[in-house]
Amino acid sequence: MKRVGIIGTGIMGADHARLLTTSVSGAVVAGVFDLDPVRAAEVAMASGGARVFGNPYELIVDDDIDAVLVASSDDTHEEYVQAAITAGKPVLCEKPLAPTVEACTRILDAESAAGVRLVSVGFMRRFDPGYAQMKRVLQLGEIGAPLILHCVHRNPAAVPGLPGPAVITNSAVHELDITRWLFDEEIVEVSVHAPRATSLGGGTPDPQILLLRTASGMVADVEVFVNARYGYDVRAELVGEVGTVTLDGPPPTVLRRAGVDGRALPSDWRPRFAEAYRLELQDWVDGAGNAASAWDGFAATFVAQACVRALETGTSQQVSLPPVPKLYH
Repeated sequence: MKRVGIIGTGIMGADHARLLTTSVSGAVVAGVFDLDPVRAAEVAMASGGARVFGNPYELIVDDDIDAVLVASSDDTHEEYVQAAITAGKPVLCEKPLAPTVEACTRILDAESAAGVRLVSVGFMRRFDPGYAQMKRVLQLGEIGAPLILHCVHRNPAAVPGLPGPAVITNSAVHELDITRWLFDEEIVEVSVHAPRATSLGGGTPDPQILLLRTASGMVADVEVFVNARYGYDVRAELVGEVGTVTLDGPPPTVLRRAGVDGRALPSDWRPRFAEAYRLELQDWVDGAGNAASAWDGFAATFVAQACVRALETGTSQQVSLPPVPKLYH
């Protein structure tokens, strides 16, 4: 039984605690920490009486904690992941691995020095059955050689006035990771286009269109729209030489009423990717190693920062990742 310590018991940390307690085998939530002790205590109680720690570093090094899940604010990720590496404990870090390329590099250096891969990054879409099926179709050659990936990523509402770069680093970063994972190659050029902004975004440059070119010349286009209002909507279509494969969410619940035939959309990402989160946690607890690595987390942040530069300058940006460290070959 893997005893998991959770740092950060907000929306994501609490949801991970619930899944580990109710839906993942071989794990128990043994400890929690949050800056809000009341919230931590509530999650601890819901997890079957987990221990509430007053210090995150004490949780990481405690002998009763086998593995660490980091779901705290982005700016704390580096220090907690580094502490877990030093303690020799597996750590699952919610995206981003760290907000800056420099911080991600320090994590890569620490893990490489340790000589063992301990870090996983929470790009849960890799475990979504729809995306997994899309990748299987591609690998089996059922649509021929891939050419184009079309992506739609819409949220009902964001914080009013959300900075333009955050639309990329908080939302579109999922498509950056999925593009690398699906094609098994790196993104080498990016551009970002901002059409007329929605009047409902409080000043956020939203929506945005990202164009990504991979090393072999495939192209992905990403529409990210974080104030779409009508619901949470993630879709994708992969175009190959002899066919296409389309992802349009999990099997829909059809509603027929008032002369309308339609389907309900979730209000946020958690219902849409509930199974992906469960499978990701099970994979991590089992030590199967299919999650995004620290290198993948570094690459996502690296490409996201290039996209931010493209947004701010209005010019396309070349993406030249450094050589992959030996540990991640």
